[in-house]
Amino acid sequence: MFQLGKTIVSEEIIQKDFVCNLSACKGACCIDGEAGAPLSEEETKILEDIYPKVKPLLRKEGIEAIENQGVFIKTEIGEFETPLIDGADCAYVIFNDKGTALCALEEAYNQKVTSFKKPVSCHLYPVRVKDYSEFSAVNYEKWDICDDACALGKELQVPIYKFVKDALIRKFGNDWYAELEKVAETYQ
Repeated sequence: MFQLGKTIVSEEIIQKDFVCNLSACKGACCIDGEAGAPLSEEETKILEDIYPKVKPLLRKEGIEAIENQGVFIKTEIGEFETPLIDGADCAYVIFNDKGTALCALEEAYNQKVTSFKKPVSCHLYPVRVKDYSEFSAVNYEKWDICDDACALGKELQVPIYKFVKDALIRKFGNDWYAELEKVAETYQ
């Protein structure tokens, strides 16, 4: 672990390799698991605003889940998440013609329907950020459904921090990322 400003960063994000391999995993991270995607309070307001624009892209099951649960849910411990369809798929998941799970929020962004790419927690994956009162912990979340992404990252020699560069800049800013690159250089 090392410190950058008010973050404590796991060395794994500069030591491990990762490149999403959707052709192998079919977007399993959006349909497996026990919880929706973590959301910031700001993102909950964005979802409320853009839902009417995203709704036409959603599956019937996603619309039903959102209309029954809301565009986001608040957990028992007060955190915000995307709602799930029957406790599995994220309500914002859509599928392409090859059966790969995609994000309707990101599709709306790609179609220039909205200016919101997707929740930063999804954009950062496999990096997870946990905010505490004095600092944020920045960690690599290893999940066996991403073994193919680890293999592809190793083959292409792309460390996690480079794979999620745009997301890290979105979350922490350009200066923070520049400092991260300096730390990564010392590790090589």
